[in-house]
Amino acid sequence: GIAIILCYIMSIYIYMKSFAPDAILADGGVSGNVMYDFWIGRELNPREGTKKNLLTAFDWKEFCELRPGLMGWMLLNIGQMMKQQQQLGYVSGSMLLVNIFQAIYVWDGIFQEKAILTTMDITTDGFGFMLLFGDLAWLPFTYSLQARYLVNHDPLLSLPFLLGIVAIHTIGYLIFRGANSQKDAFRRNPNSDQVSHLKFMQTKRGTKLLTSGWWGMARKINYTGDWIMGLSWCLTCGFGSIVPYFYAIYFLILLIHRSIRDDHMCQQKYGDDWNTYKKLVPYRFIPGVV
Repeated sequence: GIAIILCYIMSIYIYMKSFAPDAILADGGVSGNVMYDFWIGRELNPREGTKKNLLTAFDWKEFCELRPGLMGWMLLNIGQMMKQQQQLGYVSGSMLLVNIFQAIYVWDGIFQEKAILTTMDITTDGFGFMLLFGDLAWLPFTYSLQARYLVNHDPLLSLPFLLGIVAIHTIGYLIFRGANSQKDAFRRNPNSDQVSHLKFMQTKRGTKLLTSGWWGMARKINYTGDWIMGLSWCLTCGFGSIVPYFYAIYFLILLIHRSIRDDHMCQQKYGDDWNTYKKLVPYRFIPGVV
């Protein structure tokens, strides 16, 4: 309840702040509908401090994306691991794995912070109640669902099964990190030794779209890796209940919807070039499948 109240207070402040003369507004946040703009966010990157000097400005969006929610998630997981020890007298292999997997996810997000600067959340979406609620309330209290379930429901998974889950998680992480790092490196310097060998399509806008490497396999290959990792978290809970699989189900719907939205925005942005690109990279998530 407190987290949701905080989201409302911060959202009202951010919304009012967006009417400042020097505010840079997001394209999707100026519909004129107060409720919609409040939800989606009017200002692109609301900041405190000297906006002309990004080194001294405090960026609300980037901070909320990477700090309070992620750290709160880890604290909840650790607390639930300690509670399982108290309740059952031991910490299960499943609980250890879900804590390790999700700690890697959080560490990766914070360690690779510069990579988020080229993502849609930062470059395109406004910062409103939707993102604030997602960062401060939804993320920590929903993403920790597997650890919460395991407090009282140890599925007693065998060692081979746990090792299989580790293998699935590793595959997902390698796809997720490999694809995101490759895209970020190409955006920063397409002539660097790391990515200069990659093929790309030159657009009329002057930008380049990757057609080889990870991004030649599928247009949203990073989403695939992200979902596989999430599935591995759910698998640590066994098959006694569908509740721990809420994340995998919800995240699949979210990623499909987001990919459709991304495709629409890219169609508007690139025009006919986007149709040509989709012929070069026809698959969205899984090469040769979909």
